[in-house]
Amino acid sequence: MSSFIIYPAIDIRDGKCVRLVQGDYNQETVYNDDPVQVALSWEKQGGTYVHLVDLDGAKAGHPVNDELIGRIASAVNVPVQVGGGLRTVADVERLLGLGVSRLIIGTAAIEDRAFTEEVLGRYGDKVAIGIDARNGYVATRGWLETSEVQAEVLAKELAAFGAETFIFTDISRDGMMQGPNVEAIVSLAKASGRTVIASGGVSVMDDLLRLSKHAEDGVGGAIVGKALYTGSIDLSEAVRAVNNSDTI
Repeated sequence: MSSFIIYPAIDIRDGKCVRLVQGDYNQETVYNDDPVQVALSWEKQGGTYVHLVDLDGAKAGHPVNDELIGRIASAVNVPVQVGGGLRTVADVERLLGLGVSRLIIGTAAIEDRAFTEEVLGRYGDKVAIGIDARNGYVATRGWLETSEVQAEVLAKELAAFGAETFIFTDISRDGMMQGPNVEAIVSLAKASGRTVIASGGVSVMDDLLRLSKHAEDGVGGAIVGKALYTGSIDLSEAVRAVNNSDTI
């Protein structure tokens, strides 16, 4: 449980690589017109995993960018994880068939527990649970709605049904370049007893080093988006720094 992986993020909307601010579809920046080339670039810079979000799918409630996701999974030689709009077993099977290594169930973890428990039981570690929280409560439908379910309560419940990996986003930090909510991330890992990947707010190298120090607590990695696109973090340097910190 002591390894720490940096997950460079590619958020897909209308076939392009974009970033939103706090999940707001009206606050979008387009960084690249070719997400496949972006994924290849992350791999070349030392990325050992690629994180994809189908923003169109998250909003529509079903995967939208399957063809592009399949091309990315085929182009790179590292694992790819994908989230956004997964609501049915058919969605899961189709994307796994495209070469995706791990799928992220978000909204359905709140709204369709039977489906969530079924895919956890059937696919195990090929499924991660995305918990996006606003003030400690789980947000759904591309962050457009906030539930009455507390993040830690959900994590404990789903861990009991076989969830091994959680991806935790503090929405208030996402795209704001203010640093991750380390306390909440560690708390979720300890509460669930499972691996938690941090998402949202990573803006400088020190954020990654602070998170990686909690690998033994169950913090298994961090998703980095905007900071890579703005140049605030260099992926190759970050991978080396985190790997060196693991050996100290």
